[in-house]
Amino acid sequence: MLLITIIFAGCRKPYNPPAIAFAGSYLVVEGIINSGSDSTVIKLSKTVKLSSKTTTNPVQGAIVAVESNQNVVYPLTETTNGNYVSAGLNLSNSQTYRLSIKTANNEQYYSDYVPVLNSPPIDSVFFNVVSNGINIYSNAHDPTNTVKYYRWDYEETWIFHSNYLSGYVSNGDTVINRNSSNQVYQCWGNDTSNTVLIGSTANLSQDMVANNPITSVSSTSEKLGNKYSILIKQYGLTGEAYTFWKNLKENTEQLGGIFDAQPSQINGNIHCITNPAEPVIGYISAGTITSKRIFITNQQLPPWLPTPAYTNCPLDSIYLDYDPPGAIIPINQENEYFNYNYLTQYNLLIPVQGLFFISPVSGAHLIGHTGSTPECVDCTLRGTNKQPSFWK
Repeated sequence: MLLITIIFAGCRKPYNPPAIAFAGSYLVVEGIINSGSDSTVIKLSKTVKLSSKTTTNPVQGAIVAVESNQNVVYPLTETTNGNYVSAGLNLSNSQTYRLSIKTANNEQYYSDYVPVLNSPPIDSVFFNVVSNGINIYSNAHDPTNTVKYYRWDYEETWIFHSNYLSGYVSNGDTVINRNSSNQVYQCWGNDTSNTVLIGSTANLSQDMVANNPITSVSSTSEKLGNKYSILIKQYGLTGEAYTFWKNLKENTEQLGGIFDAQPSQINGNIHCITNPAEPVIGYISAGTITSKRIFITNQQLPPWLPTPAYTNCPLDSIYLDYDPPGAIIPINQENEYFNYNYLTQYNLLIPVQGLFFISPVSGAHLIGHTGSTPECVDCTLRGTNKQPSFWK
């Protein structure tokens, strides 16, 4: 029986369904035509196979523009990673607009012409404390009764710290004190929404979105350990755009159970002109975006204890000199020993956490440093030590 089991196990082959094994890739278009004074940012990429080690595949070298139904062209400039940007377009609400894309291999794509639909302001953003964390909500209303369909996304930012405070750093020659510009103890982390957040007031007597759930943050999350901020962005949608995002949500977030929605084709409003049979993923809308930010400090919350972000942070003692206490250490000998221990033997870039001394009768004598692994000392490996411009 054991032999038969081994034979069957050895004959198994991985199966890739046709949709996964297909060698082609499709254009993905992300962004919105911003009709106001803010920038328009369109991101172009290509799909990748699920089995691929590459997670991003930006489309570079394309010619991208916004076109009006009056034949006015607004070109976008390529920046980095497949992003194409234009300063504020200040478009007319009485015209319709489309996106034009021509790739480096001369594939031409157009979106449908879409009307300008401006989002009303976000009235408020607030949070409720629950037993296992906080829930964040938004309120909005449209006094003109124009926008019936909405979409939201958000950006999170929070303060976190490394496990050890590093007061010293090597400049390549010797050990020097850190200053505030290169501190690596306090950093800011960030994240963006990864779910589709949509809502409709079409069946309501008033165009009002009340107590709209945005996201939740766990009481054990590092995000709530010090200070947390969330920026919520709100988009007005047409009925067609709402249907696209609703189908996308059902196909990506609500599958798995036998009573869940079954997969369906997601039809956007972007088309390949040179190859009409080629699917294009994305939906282009036009309008202004409204946003609102709030800050939450740990003083506003119960005394929760976040799950430790560091579970293996050993300290090590690196000796610079084994001479008797009080011996004079030439600066080049200290440098040589420091560089050998840190850069060769321990492979640590900026791990210095403290100093220790031998104290002979004649006075203190530096003999070494304490250090740890970079991920336990350098918070910039997980975030940025540059305070965001909006932080307060």
